[in-house]
Amino acid sequence: MNLDAVEKFHIPLQSPLLLIKTKKGGILACGYLSVETFNRTGEPGAIVRGVNTHDDMLKAKVVAVSEAARALGIDLGMTGEDALTKLS
Repeated sequence: MNLDAVEKFHIPLQSPLLLIKTKKGGILACGYLSVETFNRTGEPGAIVRGVNTHDDMLKAKVVAVSEAARALGIDLGMTGEDALTKLS
């Protein structure tokens, strides 16, 4: 997947805070963020863990999904790349 069409954020912490935002507003994020927050705001968000780069996020398995993301067809265990495709 080409990540040039999305916004990428990398905040250097002990483990990096990583986020990918699609043009439609969908979010693929690392474990620093909470799916409960996405549920409160009604936004589609999927969480992956154990990642250090945006490319790692594409290969990692989704471990948490907001209600809005689930409505787009994102399920636990799918790859970050598959989730990002559905969020785009």
